[in-house]
Amino acid sequence: MQIADRLTLEWQDFADLPATLLYDLLRFRQAIFVVEQECAYPDLDGNDQRAHHLLLQADGVLAGCLRLIPYPDERRIAIGRVAVAAEWRRQGLAGALMAQALARSRRDYPAYRVTVSAQTYLTAFYANLGFRPASPPYDDYGVPHIDMAL
Repeated sequence: MQIADRLTLEWQDFADLPATLLYDLLRFRQAIFVVEQECAYPDLDGNDQRAHHLLLQADGVLAGCLRLIPYPDERRIAIGRVAVAAEWRRQGLAGALMAQALARSRRDYPAYRVTVSAQTYLTAFYANLGFRPASPPYDDYGVPHIDMAL
């Protein structure tokens, strides 16, 4: 889906990701969550295989992403690994990614509760989307987080 002259959004399930795009996605997340945020944590947590991945590309280069993970036993969907490349930040793209994730959640998982594990400095961002705190703040590999639910 084209969202601007140079920007496209595309959903991919893990099994459908070409190897080069999967590599780019994992390298992209590592660059932001591990290197930029100086946080050694297990990004490869075993959840990517069952997730729906939303990829934002600018001129064919990965510029943002998120993943949507269904938990059928809990009737819950988790949105996570929301990231936008530094040069594309502060342009509303994280909001565009989230809008697509929420639309897909409503369409494909209408009776599921939608959750995020948010870095605490992003609480207001998620609150503006309708999320409310669902836990006290906690430490996640040295980064303060809070669980939020829609």
